[in-house]
Amino acid sequence: MAKILKQRIEQYCRLYHSEVVAVRRHIHANPELAFQEEQTAEFIASKLKQYGIPYQTNVAKTGIVGFIEGKKKDKVIALRADMDALPIIELNDIPYKSKNKGIMHACGHDAHSAMLLLAARILNDIKDDLDGSIKLIFQPSEEALPGGAKAMIAEGVLQNPPVRHVIGQHVLPTMASGKVGFRSGMYMASTDELHLVVKGKGGHGATPDLNIDPVLIASHIVVAMQQLVSRIAPPTIPTVVSFGRFIAEGQTNVIPDEVKLSGILRTFDEKWRAKAHEKITKLAQELAQSMGGSCEVRIESGYPFVVNDPVLTENLSLYAKEYMGTRKVEELDMRMTAEDFAYYGHQVPSSFFRIGTKTRGKEITNLHTASFDIDEDSLYKGMGNLAYIAYRTLEELAD
Repeated sequence: MAKILKQRIEQYCRLYHSEVVAVRRHIHANPELAFQEEQTAEFIASKLKQYGIPYQTNVAKTGIVGFIEGKKKDKVIALRADMDALPIIELNDIPYKSKNKGIMHACGHDAHSAMLLLAARILNDIKDDLDGSIKLIFQPSEEALPGGAKAMIAEGVLQNPPVRHVIGQHVLPTMASGKVGFRSGMYMASTDELHLVVKGKGGHGATPDLNIDPVLIASHIVVAMQQLVSRIAPPTIPTVVSFGRFIAEGQTNVIPDEVKLSGILRTFDEKWRAKAHEKITKLAQELAQSMGGSCEVRIESGYPFVVNDPVLTENLSLYAKEYMGTRKVEELDMRMTAEDFAYYGHQVPSSFFRIGTKTRGKEITNLHTASFDIDEDSLYKGMGNLAYIAYRTLEELAD
């Protein structure tokens, strides 16, 4: 039966190939920021209506939940895609370039939504052969804390009827187009935002003895924070501390009164994560005090780490090999990037995998860059594989 369904899915993929590209390009050209995805949600809802798939809107403000009812209404898995874009000015010279200045789909969420929509259309076409039912989660605000996943869970997306598994996919520009990758267990890091205000006493740059220089203090703090990774963090726990924002609004000869720092903490252990918060605060405050200044520390706790259920992930990898061939499926390395998909995995056994989008012969354009784009042939592979592994997961899932 699986072989026959694979052939049917491949036929539908050929039939819907141009549509998945058109859907992705429409979403790409009309990007919206976190929890502002009104037009995106309206467009997705219109497509679900066109496909004859029931759906609910305004979940966690702009989220959408569709439902494909198969043979068993209470045997349910969920497929998830995110919808929000980033505050980046797009530099690509393409027909579907962003129409919203300063906003861009630079992380592939346009592709995720397009692949889920067309996978949903395929699954709805074969719903009489599904051994269960499928929730379709179109989620807002993956890019901004506190994240849309947490809000959607709070509004009951994993209930009524209860969801047994959540499956999500994400583009990967370093992987060849048409390949997919999986990893069991720990996969992506937790994330916290660090916000520091270093205070001193400003004055003329040529009279340093009369000042308490917050620029110097902040510089020492940034360097000292790397000790957290090299000398304080357990060497068996991957940890990253990075500062990407250092604002000292003085002049060439003017030392400001304060400096603002913002950065991130990434790791894979909740006990160490909590301890790291304490160490960061103490290190920054005591170092500033030792140099005559002070430091205010605010740590905004973000997403937990992504953990992929080993049994589910092993099965998904097997199903992907059935659909795409063994050579098209790879094992992924751990990543220090973060994803609010993590919240689903901390509620029910879930798995988050990757679809390759790298065009052969072209330079890699990384995620979150103004030149990011994908090989659109990956959409064709991605929607078919997603539909197939959903079908097979329901087929093998115990009643």
